[in-house]
Amino acid sequence: MGFNELNSVEHYIIHQLSGVNLNSKEANEPQVGYSVQWVYKSSDEIQRGVNEVLVESELKEALIRLNPDIAAKPELADEVIYKLRAVLIAVNQVGLVKANEEFFKWMTGEKTMPFGENNRHVPVRLIDFEELTNNNYVVTNQYRIHHRETKIPDIVMIINGIPVVVGEAKTPIRPSVSWLDGAHEVHDIYENAVPQLFVPNILSFATEGKELYYGAVRCPLEFWAPWRIENDEDAIAKRLGLSEIGKELSDLVSPTRLLDIMRNFSLFSTDKKKRRIKIIPRFQQYEGANKIVERVKEGRVKKGLIWHFQGSGKSFLMVFAAQKLRREPDLKSPTVIVLVDRTDLDTQISGIFDAADVSNVESTDSIKELQTLLERDTRKIIISMIHKFRDAKPNMNTRDNVIVLVDEAHRTQEGDLGRTMRAALPNAFLFGLTGTPVNKADKNTFWAFGSEEDEGGYMSRYTFHDSIRDDATLPLHFEPRLVDVHVDKETIDKAMADFKESTALSDEEADALNQKSAKMAAFLKSPERVSKIVEDIANHFKEKVDPHGFKAMIVTPDRYACVQYKEELDKYFPEEASVVVMSTSANDDFEFKQKWGVDKSQQEKIVEKFSDPSSDTKFIIVTAKLLTGFDAPVLQTMYLDKSLKDHTLLQAICRTNRLYPGKTFGRIVDYFGVFDDAAKALQFDEESVKQVISNLSELREKLPQAMKDALSHFEGVDRTLDGFEGLEAAQNAIKTDEAKDAFAKDYKYLSKLWESLSPDNILDLHYADYKWLSQVFESVKPASDNIGKLLWFSLGAQTTKLIHENVHVGDVHQLQEFVLDADVIEDIFNNPDPKNAKTLEKILVKRFKKHGQNPTFKKLSERLEALRDKAERGLITSIEFVKELCKIAKETIQAEKELVELIEEKSPKAALSDLFLELKTDETPAVVERIVNDIDAIVRVVSFPGWQQTNAGEREVQKSLRKQLLKYKLHKDQVLFDRAYAYIKEYY
Repeated sequence: MGFNELNSVEHYIIHQLSGVNLNSKEANEPQVGYSVQWVYKSSDEIQRGVNEVLVESELKEALIRLNPDIAAKPELADEVIYKLRAVLIAVNQVGLVKANEEFFKWMTGEKTMPFGENNRHVPVRLIDFEELTNNNYVVTNQYRIHHRETKIPDIVMIINGIPVVVGEAKTPIRPSVSWLDGAHEVHDIYENAVPQLFVPNILSFATEGKELYYGAVRCPLEFWAPWRIENDEDAIAKRLGLSEIGKELSDLVSPTRLLDIMRNFSLFSTDKKKRRIKIIPRFQQYEGANKIVERVKEGRVKKGLIWHFQGSGKSFLMVFAAQKLRREPDLKSPTVIVLVDRTDLDTQISGIFDAADVSNVESTDSIKELQTLLERDTRKIIISMIHKFRDAKPNMNTRDNVIVLVDEAHRTQEGDLGRTMRAALPNAFLFGLTGTPVNKADKNTFWAFGSEEDEGGYMSRYTFHDSIRDDATLPLHFEPRLVDVHVDKETIDKAMADFKESTALSDEEADALNQKSAKMAAFLKSPERVSKIVEDIANHFKEKVDPHGFKAMIVTPDRYACVQYKEELDKYFPEEASVVVMSTSANDDFEFKQKWGVDKSQQEKIVEKFSDPSSDTKFIIVTAKLLTGFDAPVLQTMYLDKSLKDHTLLQAICRTNRLYPGKTFGRIVDYFGVFDDAAKALQFDEESVKQVISNLSELREKLPQAMKDALSHFEGVDRTLDGFEGLEAAQNAIKTDEAKDAFAKDYKYLSKLWESLSPDNILDLHYADYKWLSQVFESVKPASDNIGKLLWFSLGAQTTKLIHENVHVGDVHQLQEFVLDADVIEDIFNNPDPKNAKTLEKILVKRFKKHGQNPTFKKLSERLEALRDKAERGLITSIEFVKELCKIAKETIQAEKELVELIEEKSPKAALSDLFLELKTDETPAVVERIVNDIDAIVRVVSFPGWQQTNAGEREVQKSLRKQLLKYKLHKDQVLFDRAYAYIKEYY
């Protein structure tokens, strides 16, 4: 029977969750594990119609069981079910996320109905969150659902008759198939075809038995995340395969975890384009927030330090923690204070809380306001800035259910502020969150936040290595650039001597002037140096950043350098392409302030425009602003010409590591030489620094071997051979799925290196080979509807550009058109087995038997046999074989058209395809089948009733036919074209 997605991955998931082994006919033992357990039911056992999303009998029972008012009058349950049906139906009007949000209000008990005494509104409970054993948990597979069309998700998990999880399992034994294929099916196919199924959805998951990823409704695939098991470091590092996936999945979808995610970790927010989005937690956010809540509930240790790498979602961690703390009944309506250390972070955090509609949030603008709120014992979430505690009075609030969350808790002030806060809120809990590692020497931070009880001083730690492994952030590539500036010391010394003489300076005054003029900033801002650097930036950006659709930030030595860079950059790009963001000081000239000063509202508009990928703004030029708390995923490259160290450096370079479609790394182009400092700033995390920052010189060293590995799949293939024959030879070298997947893996690794290095001169040495490999890759890539996305899709912009530029008519054609399979070109009729003639004879006899002695079919039968005989004896080529097949197919259809009973049974396609299938043997080249299928498939896309009578219709079909034949370089074969077109024209 072998392994497939059903008997291996899908059945394994069912067994792992419920204890039922669908591969065994023996009685199944219940699985021992969580206190509440998933129970397996086959889809046939579940009482519902194919059009019904809810299992209404189960739901009705739950409504009666969980609501005393409904138990007293069971018919009231139907009224609730009508309301829920209305939410399901409304998905077509309001969209999936809004419908999901509305259904969540029902599931979390926020909705009321007039079922109480005197029609008093009472909350309706669909799920019991307090006593989980009061709910029914069912897992099923092959769950058939019909909306616009019928779909059959692999795994569906149902609580009280409500489907809350959809899972897709893929085969574990094909390298080119990954969890991404399953996620694509859920996100791009099921969510569109059967959206009603996803209206109650908590999360969906996908796995191929090696990796498990999950996501919320309408969550783009690049934001799906893996789930990790708490304190299971060894398993993450050492184990792969089903057992690990089983553990992760059982942990993620255990009823306790799933209902916690639904109630406390599901946010509905609004993005910058005013679209509603759903956010569920990544593992580290869930774990970190719950550790805060547990520590507060326990009440013993009153502080904790959380280090989660830049960009891995600390802001949402704080939202989740604050929301859950406020909901926790044991804490008796606590006050949660979220403190940030800069205005831009304050704006960012407030924006996240506002967009997510978190209730009872107060943002404070002044120290007095914050103190008033605390003295009045306000029980809300308060967002403020850390420096507002500077003059706080002792004992402002002595309650012990005040919880303070301090963002970016590694600054120089927090030692004193920690003490001031302690004095003002003597019984409060104090949690510090940081995106950069805190050095043990930084006693203030550890004093204020770190608990001795926590290993290493951290309550929760999510390192660089973790965030990259989990695709929470991207790796950083450093590209050091040596700026060759020659300082002409003799000329400078002579000029200084002349100047000293002409101005009658004393030696002391001359030395002071010398020292001032020799300062680093003066050297960095020399016009010739800035001009050279900006020219380099312009070229680099046009070659490596802009073609991918990304943007850049330039970090300059000071505010005046910002202006220098801007003016120089305007020589290469339109004025609107770059914008300076900086503060001005009271000592600046009025004109300078007028032209370059940016206030808070202007800054917000600039950032919003820069973040929009379609806007004209390509560069943002800064010196100190936006180096922290700035989150624009479209920013991919930072041009750095300033001395930054430690936390500031790490925070700055991590502006580039945010996830964005098509982005595989963040890039730092270093004109100052901070690479060594970056390595030092990251040394807190020992070895993992090496996996976070890759110096581009290392990548250069890897390129020749990567090229050799990709070419090794084609040993003995003549790469100078052009045309169909050259392509055929290459494809023959990777006939099997295994060979094709192995090549894809090596080519994708090579293409990533190529993208990272482009436009480095080293690529010139390998250009011809890379171009050849790209064309072969393109020619064997599966059609876009055969997913296989992880290995086969998402090429970088440079590679796509290369293919577009170099793969055209007369060479190999454009990207979208070349969709041959790897085994398309095999040996064309290479010594076929003579016994096939007898097999063919039997097939033909069977084919024409039903037509009796009809002379037309008899003649066709004889011609087919003769044609096959010629092919076997090598008297005709495979292409001539196709031409003749088209001709015979046309005549066969004509003959069958005259037989009325067959017209109803057969489509016009049948003659060409069916005849081919009957003629086909093991030796028949795959190319023949592809040509036949392509000819038959053309008109599905372009034809319309009566197309034969219109010039436009004929042109479209001819164009499509020519395009299909172009794949095989047969577009110039007029005889084949004419016969195929005549066949299509007559029978479609």
